[in-house]
Amino acid sequence: MRPIREVLEAKSIAVIGASRDQEKPGAQLLKVLKRVGYQGHVAGVNPQGGEVFGNTLYRNLEEIPFDVDLAVLLIPPRFVPDALRECARKGVKGVVISAEGFAETGPQGAKYQEEVSAILKSTGMRGFGPNTLGLVNTATKLTTSYFANSWMLMPGSIGFAAQSGIFVGALLRYLSSLNGLHLSKGIGLGNKVDVNEADALSYLMDDEQTRIIGMYLEDVKDGRLFLENLRKAVAKKPVLIIKSGRTQAGARASASHTASLAIEDAVFDGAIRQAGAIRLTGIDDFIRTLRGFLNMPLPKGDRLAFVTYSGAQAIMSIDAAIEHGLQVAGLNEATQARIAKVIATSSKTKNPIDIFPDWLAHGYEKTTSEILKALLDDDGVDGIVFISFADATPEVYQPMADILKEDRRKPVFLSLLGDIKDKEACQKFLDANGLPCYDFPEYAVRVFAHMRQYARIKERPSE
Repeated sequence: MRPIREVLEAKSIAVIGASRDQEKPGAQLLKVLKRVGYQGHVAGVNPQGGEVFGNTLYRNLEEIPFDVDLAVLLIPPRFVPDALRECARKGVKGVVISAEGFAETGPQGAKYQEEVSAILKSTGMRGFGPNTLGLVNTATKLTTSYFANSWMLMPGSIGFAAQSGIFVGALLRYLSSLNGLHLSKGIGLGNKVDVNEADALSYLMDDEQTRIIGMYLEDVKDGRLFLENLRKAVAKKPVLIIKSGRTQAGARASASHTASLAIEDAVFDGAIRQAGAIRLTGIDDFIRTLRGFLNMPLPKGDRLAFVTYSGAQAIMSIDAAIEHGLQVAGLNEATQARIAKVIATSSKTKNPIDIFPDWLAHGYEKTTSEILKALLDDDGVDGIVFISFADATPEVYQPMADILKEDRRKPVFLSLLGDIKDKEACQKFLDANGLPCYDFPEYAVRVFAHMRQYARIKERPSE
């Protein structure tokens, strides 16, 4: 079988099932590819020929006057096998099969999927799906999703593979609306008639644009190969995995979603943790963790320091740290002496460091800057969480941003609690400066724990 790199880096695309109706998916995809600036050749295929959005519609693949690397099949399941045979004759390297109605729907759909599998194996073409919106390559502006827009194709460093249909497109749209979270590559696996999670890992681990890998899985097609590739990938970059079907009800739902086979969740969880992946509970956990890995260095130890204006939030944060197997850092005398220059009460110079009401005398900027520099210099501190308030102007965080622009020896996180509207400007400023900011400090603790988990994996002796 061809490497999927040849498909993800396709220099030409044919849209099979491109309608002359401008509202239909095929026509919309041709429009999207032009609008986002895809760098390769594009052609539409429609048995009646014609034109849509300035694109010639060819009656068949043979009429297309250039080689086709990737074909997107936007046609009903019953027409897919013949279309695949035509693709093989044209020398197409890979196909995205978008339609649902295959093995996830019953015996007839399973029959279609078996035929598709046989054709792909006999021809060497790679197949993504069925039941998927397919692929994204932000480096070349390649997309097979008719929902895509230019902002979604902004180059980033997150490689994401999902065993789902429309979910990849929805997540990509959501991520692209957040500051600093853009994809490098997106791979929709769908029913995994051919390309599966092990193939996706094999590609993403060697993709230079990808710094971190995310996966949404409902099952695993080839457990041995998946774990083998997972171990190799983790040695190069973090792998974050969301695995649904944790409950019996969820497992039953996944079977009807993408024809998934049940896998005991405890077995899966233990296997991927041993391999070094980070198991996440859902999309919110995934996004928070992305911000940590993309912006901060890995922690060298388990010891956290907390800087707070609220004793209650500090106590809850300490509980969270202990529950995640972390430690509360003990500050050395030199650090406490430096902190004492801006915090008058000696008991408040210990960890957690309580800056209220002293910051009112010295100013928030000076108080937090002096404490940040002291904690960065303390070898007994491996990570720092600043617990602050939302009703402040972004300017108060400028000194902290300036310090961390030059000195990121340790991961530093912020938590802002208060009026959501007041928080927006600060959140935007912190995102733009690569400073992970969360609603609650417990979230920051959890992200630190995930990063520490991966750091321990990286510290293992090479096998």
